[in-house]
Amino acid sequence: MTRTTRDRLKEILLRESLQRGDFILTSGQKSSFYLDVRCTSMHPEGAYLCAQLLLDELEDLDVAAVGGPVLGAAPLVGALAAESFRRGRPLPTFLVRKEPKGHGTAKLIEGSFPAGKNVALIEDVVTTGSSVLRALAVARGEGARVLRLVCVVDREQGGAEAFAEQGVEFRSLFKVSELLAV
Repeated sequence: MTRTTRDRLKEILLRESLQRGDFILTSGQKSSFYLDVRCTSMHPEGAYLCAQLLLDELEDLDVAAVGGPVLGAAPLVGALAAESFRRGRPLPTFLVRKEPKGHGTAKLIEGSFPAGKNVALIEDVVTTGSSVLRALAVARGEGARVLRLVCVVDREQGGAEAFAEQGVEFRSLFKVSELLAV
C-alpha cells in the first residue's frame, strides 16, 4: 500500500496534535481529547502537507484570496501562500482579527484582502464554528463572497450545520471520528 499525502498528514496529526485528558474547549464544552492542530500546521512537514491538501480542496474555485481567523488559520495561510506560488497559481492570503488593532490602521483584516471578490476561508479545527462564523461575517461585511470553508479537522460538533445555515460550502480534510478511530 502506497502512503498518500493524506495518510502522512494523518500520522503527523495523531503524533503531534492529538492529546487525551480533560479539556475545556473554546466553545465551553468539556472534552476527553484536544486537537492542537497548530502543532501540526507549524511542523515543517505538517505545514507543507496541510497546504497541499487545502489547495487541492480549493483548486476548482475561482478565488482572489484565501484567509481565516486568527490564530488557527495563521500558520495555514502562510504555508498555503507559499505552496500556491510553487504550483504556479499564487493566492494572496489574509487573516481576520478578533478585534481591531488599537493602533496603526485599526484593521480587522490583515494581509491581502480583495473586497468585493470571491474568497475562501480556512481553519485548523472546527467545533461549533464560532471563530469562522465571525470571520465569515467580517469578510462579507467588507464585500467579499465566501465560496467555501475548508478546515483541517472537523470535530463534528455543529460547525457543518452552522455553515450550511449561512449558505457556505464546508469541507474538512479529516473528521475527528476518523482520527479517534485509530
